[in-house]
Amino acid sequence: MQPQIPINVDADTGVWTTDALAMLYVPRHFFTNNHVAVEEALGREAYAEILYKAGYKSAYHWCDKEAKQHGLTGMAVFEHYLKRLSQRGWGLFKIVEADPASAYARIELRHSSFVLAQPEKEGKLCYMFAGWFAGAMDWVNDTEASGKGAPRSQSKETQCAGEGHEHCVFEVSPIGH
Repeated sequence: MQPQIPINVDADTGVWTTDALAMLYVPRHFFTNNHVAVEEALGREAYAEILYKAGYKSAYHWCDKEAKQHGLTGMAVFEHYLKRLSQRGWGLFKIVEADPASAYARIELRHSSFVLAQPEKEGKLCYMFAGWFAGAMDWVNDTEASGKGAPRSQSKETQCAGEGHEHCVFEVSPIGH
């Protein structure tokens, strides 16, 4: 069993926080239905680009806040990020390989919330996560002395359980690689 995630509810405002970040708690079907509706309205390519940029920015911010909250640095922050994502129901994330100095990482995702919530759908369903990993990698390199001069990163889903694979895979690589 995974450790419990600390959730604090402000009695005056009703705002939920975990560590130093305000949180929302919604059912998976609610989030997925909204995700699919926006994807259908905008088109997958346009929506994926919007999500990538927003996810990158959010991951970078999250890493910065959590590093300060827990006194973590470097890849320990990236690992903590994946642990928290896993504990929050997005799926089970694991860094398989990582070399921050070259802006490279390979991440496996098992039991993706997007695949579980859309069993009838096929294809790469988990693209929303891609920007998250690039944002986390760039945060690591921007805050570590050893990361100075490291290339900026990009990330993409290279395989998805929605395509019939056992799990999803994301690869972080230098931009333009």
